[in-house]
Amino acid sequence: MKRKRFSVEQIVAVLKQAEVGVPVVEVCRQVGITEQTFYRWKAKYMGLEIDVRQIKRLQEENGKLKKLVAELSLDKVMLQDVLSKKF
Repeated sequence: MKRKRFSVEQIVAVLKQAEVGVPVVEVCRQVGITEQTFYRWKAKYMGLEIDVRQIKRLQEENGKLKKLVAELSLDKVMLQDVLSKKF
């Protein structure tokens, strides 16, 4: 399976460069992509700069919550084992 060359954050940064006023041809040459790829990205990712940050933040929060749930579940199992052995 082919590995992606650019992350979503990088793609959004490339699109922002073109928005600022850098010619599309120049942006494509700097990044090493074709104009067709640029316009495909533009159709797919335009307007995602806010969403990307929010998604990243939510993924980090989700990871922390999953870790917390795993730790609490382990504590619960250990306490149940201790209680079952006492009686």
